[in-house]
Amino acid sequence: MSTSTSPDTQLRLLAVHAHPDDESSKGAATMAMYAASGVEVMVATCTDGSRGDIQNPAMESAPHPKRDMAGARRLEMKQAAAVLGIKQRWLGFVDSGLPDGDPLPPLPAGCFALQPLERASAPLVRLVRDFKPHVMVSYDENGGYPHPDHIMAHKVAVEAFHAAGDPERYPGTGESWAPSKLYYDRAFSPDRFRALHFALEEAGLQSPYAERLASWLEADAEGHTPPRPMHQTTTQVDCGDYFEARDDALRAHRTQIDPLGFFFAVSPEMQRRAWPWEDYTLVDSRIPAELPEKDLFAGLR
Repeated sequence: MSTSTSPDTQLRLLAVHAHPDDESSKGAATMAMYAASGVEVMVATCTDGSRGDIQNPAMESAPHPKRDMAGARRLEMKQAAAVLGIKQRWLGFVDSGLPDGDPLPPLPAGCFALQPLERASAPLVRLVRDFKPHVMVSYDENGGYPHPDHIMAHKVAVEAFHAAGDPERYPGTGESWAPSKLYYDRAFSPDRFRALHFALEEAGLQSPYAERLASWLEADAEGHTPPRPMHQTTTQVDCGDYFEARDDALRAHRTQIDPLGFFFAVSPEMQRRAWPWEDYTLVDSRIPAELPEKDLFAGLR
């Protein structure tokens, strides 16, 4: 099993995301900050985003995404990666779409979420063995939110973290490499939403988070309160200086992101005052870890 934590080795970070645009809404400022500091940062995008709907009203009449959504999103992803200063690799799977209805319809045949785990994980294991990241980041068991592709992205990230260092597993995908640390992204941290909500209210501005916070606080008809987050924050990365880069990367995903929408309700300046961090949970480490942390590479420098 090969691994490297030598202090004179360039550090490498691999973030595993389900669709193009997920990398810009989850952990983008962290990636931009590390990339600017000399860390080599790679995003693995599991699917082509081909079943995404147009979310930006200004793009509803654009011909390219109507004709070729996957192609349009490849161009958007390329621009977002350039904004963040990172590398990016497609894993080659087809978007599963987000099922809607009661009961939910079956997922499309051949989509990412229906792949056997080893088939879905093999391209990521190959990438881990090629790129040799010291740290991996992905979603929790709920996918951050329960989109079938997000849940599968979680599964393949965990599988690759554990399997890539075992030379007996996934033969033909390169020399073994064991990443040192695995994190789950906590972009949906309730503490962050509360901080931003109250910052807006104190400034006399309308908060788009009020309904979400109320749903967390109110008991349902049977008297049950909403479940607590599955994982607590262990690591906060101070990356507020890169919130503008994150927002620019988000805007690059023109088909998916409304530049007047939810993601831009709080100015970068206000966010730096209220919550200048991005939050993570350290879920597995092959090196000693002292929690809480302020650096995904704590113990590796």
